[in-house]
Amino acid sequence: MRSAPVVQVSRGHDWQRELLRRTVRKKSCGRAVMDLARIWTRKPVAEIVASGEFPIHKLSKVLGPFSIAAMGVGAIIGAGIFVLTGTAAALYAGPAITISFVLAAFACGLVGLCYAELAAFLPVSGSSYTYTYATLGELAAWVIGWDLILEYAMGGAAVAVGWSGYFTSLLKLGGVVLSPRWTAASGQLVHLPDGSHAAAFANVPAAAIVLLITLLLVRGTRESARANNLMVAIKVSVVLAFVVIGATYVDTANWRPFIPANTGEFGSFGPSGILRGASIVFFAYIGFDAVSNCAQEARRPQRDMPIGILGSLAVSTLLYIAVSAVLTGLVPYRELNVADPVAKGVRAIGLHWFAVVIDVGALIGLTTVILVLLYGQGRIFATMSNDGLLPAAGARMHPRFNTPYVSQIIIGLIVAAAAATVPIDTLAELVGVGTLFAFILVCGAVIYLRSAEPHVPRPFRVPSVPWLPLAGIVCCLVLMVGLTPLTWLRLAAWLVLGLVVYFAYGRFHSRLIGQSKGP
Repeated sequence: MRSAPVVQVSRGHDWQRELLRRTVRKKSCGRAVMDLARIWTRKPVAEIVASGEFPIHKLSKVLGPFSIAAMGVGAIIGAGIFVLTGTAAALYAGPAITISFVLAAFACGLVGLCYAELAAFLPVSGSSYTYTYATLGELAAWVIGWDLILEYAMGGAAVAVGWSGYFTSLLKLGGVVLSPRWTAASGQLVHLPDGSHAAAFANVPAAAIVLLITLLLVRGTRESARANNLMVAIKVSVVLAFVVIGATYVDTANWRPFIPANTGEFGSFGPSGILRGASIVFFAYIGFDAVSNCAQEARRPQRDMPIGILGSLAVSTLLYIAVSAVLTGLVPYRELNVADPVAKGVRAIGLHWFAVVIDVGALIGLTTVILVLLYGQGRIFATMSNDGLLPAAGARMHPRFNTPYVSQIIIGLIVAAAAATVPIDTLAELVGVGTLFAFILVCGAVIYLRSAEPHVPRPFRVPSVPWLPLAGIVCCLVLMVGLTPLTWLRLAAWLVLGLVVYFAYGRFHSRLIGQSKGP
């Protein structure tokens, strides 16, 4: 009889414990939902503009409109003219490669207008990462920041590999021959002078140029800008000389048919070939958006940034169209699938001495591209570190040079390693789709901020919003259609890896999420 009360009390305790477990579970679920919701928290525009609490605000304001535009031209005029023009003409578009450049330029022009408004509206470092943080929230900002690593870091590595090829070629002209085992990607089969084949160790010249440029960027923005301005002046002079001299030797018969007939395969000549060509030469314009990273070091960003972004796009587009027209007029388009198509064009008319000048101009041109891409990636890395999404060490400023030296060194080492070990075709495939994805979000950011922050002064305004930004989005989507499915799979794999990093580290160290939780 005495055991019954004990059983009832025990059951009562079990019921209370179960109720407590359910309550705790509900509270835990509630907290989890709230934490998940915080990943969409937007950074206020006023806080972005102020940026006073972050050490990145110590960046020196030393850049004027000419230096900013030169940064853009330095990033754009490089691999596109000296390498991709011939490849795209020979394999996809024929002489109609000029139309491909126009299509790519039109898309970039629409996106460039959006970058110009946002760079003047939010004159801080971070490029499209910062713009996305203000519109779509932290998770989207992380995705785009992670995506920009494909554009800037891997793009810089790809150009460094191209630089290595031109550098090796020039050394041969001087009687210096480097072993192929030290000028190709790790594991890549190379042809040795004795006729045998062997696996390469690493592309040492590609890694070396990345490390040298990293050292220059660590020493200061003013010094980097001066070196870039000089190199841009030289390479633009070389390109103009090619256009002027080559135009007198053009054989118009090489332009017929202007649009070669399609071979039966999508993207192989015909109208679809022009589209595929536009998707390929779009790589040539990658880097103009890196100019937006100059905003916090511009003396008058509200005026200078639109001039720099749009001016560099306009100059580069005119040069691309002129070079592609002259090149396809000098050499039958099917013969242009070579590593140095512009030099081949010069040799075709018997000016071998000028081919050496072209090679030197190409080397200088590729150097400026690497410089601007490393510059942009270093600033984005530092900004993400300021926000807590990456380790705080990445935001440290050099006490003497006022540059984010830790992030610049980390990026330099990563890019140097990629340039030394990964083939250029693999690197190039990782760049284009990521860039187009970033451009789409930038166009969307303009539309969103016009609605969310309608009364904030805008020194530069995109006309006909939302229609022009929507046109930019459509153009980017059309260009993405021209890319291969493998490229899409690689992008998806990269973004999945980025999400793992964010949920394992960034979400728990985010400054913005920490502020939203309160004390």
